[in-house]
Amino acid sequence: MIKPAAALLSLIVSLPVLAEELALPIVAPPAVAPIALPAKGSSMQAVSRQFGQPRQRHPAAGGDTPKHPPITRWDYDGFSVFFENQHVVHAVRPDAPAPIARRDGLVEAP
Repeated sequence: MIKPAAALLSLIVSLPVLAEELALPIVAPPAVAPIALPAKGSSMQAVSRQFGQPRQRHPAAGGDTPKHPPITRWDYDGFSVFFENQHVVHAVRPDAPAPIARRDGLVEAP
């Protein structure tokens, strides 16, 4: 006698597998004017000296354990700076996303 779980498993295994291929257009990123951003590792004081006061300071998130240090974001006109404790870990421009690091597996759209 076949158990219900075994029957269900054999039914699932015998079904055809369907998959879709996702085609993304490969386009050049928009041209943006170069802008100086704070260097990774710079202190909050150095960023304030070089770029002035931010338009907005967001409260720190995390900081509850050593594995989750406090992360703070400062927004300037045209870019944002992320700090871990008191040092820059990343600076980004919303209008200039990072390029795609790995394109293997991407298919050009027709």
